[in-house]
Amino acid sequence: MNIKLKIWRQKNAESKGAFVKYDFDGVSPEMSFLEMLDALNKKLIEEGDEPVAFDHDCREGICGTCGMYINGRPHGSVQGITTCHLSMRKFKNRATIYVEPWRAKPFPVIKDLIVDRSAFDKIMTAGGFISTNVGSAPDAHAIPVVKEKADIAFDSTICIGCGACVAACKNASAMLFLSAKVSQYALLPQGRVEAKERVQAMVLKMDELGFGNCTNTGACEAECPKNISLSNIARMNREFYKAKIT
Repeated sequence: MNIKLKIWRQKNAESKGAFVKYDFDGVSPEMSFLEMLDALNKKLIEEGDEPVAFDHDCREGICGTCGMYINGRPHGSVQGITTCHLSMRKFKNRATIYVEPWRAKPFPVIKDLIVDRSAFDKIMTAGGFISTNVGSAPDAHAIPVVKEKADIAFDSTICIGCGACVAACKNASAMLFLSAKVSQYALLPQGRVEAKERVQAMVLKMDELGFGNCTNTGACEAECPKNISLSNIARMNREFYKAKIT
């Protein structure tokens, strides 16, 4: 395959960035998108150029670090997968591919395709935990949990915090991420003890960090690589208003 890449290059957070064009021949359809970027960087280094900086870690679709816009969509055009699982066979020969970092004020660009997503860590620090006695593991079934709620809680825990929901939202809202994290605790008895304090603290931190409001367009759910449900946002809103009233 022969492809044309237009990649956002930005030296650092203070510099102005711009798209740089690369003509790249000999791309195998069997490559993943990140393997293609690896091959491009090898070529750039051999030619004495600066390689493209991008985030990656597990390359198994579970760490959430590989997020980037590909042709204007978070993680690319294939639903339910992360960038590292995107195959080059999804692109046509001689295609032009635009690659750029997340565009959100709370996710400032560090370099090229790398953004600072520590805002998510700050939200989790504000309330994404439970207080419990430490020591040996408790006996199985010591705390009864309704299976239906356990299943929904599990569906929420699979959020990997990649930031695609923020990138997809016209308001740069973090509500899908936050609601998934609130739900995974709110649905289980272990998380109910601090439920009121948790949801208020996490929402306050989200607002403080500059994330926008949710206007229910559903773009976050559509672009989420883990298919996190929009219903989590409704649950989080109920938790928040109950905490405010009581």
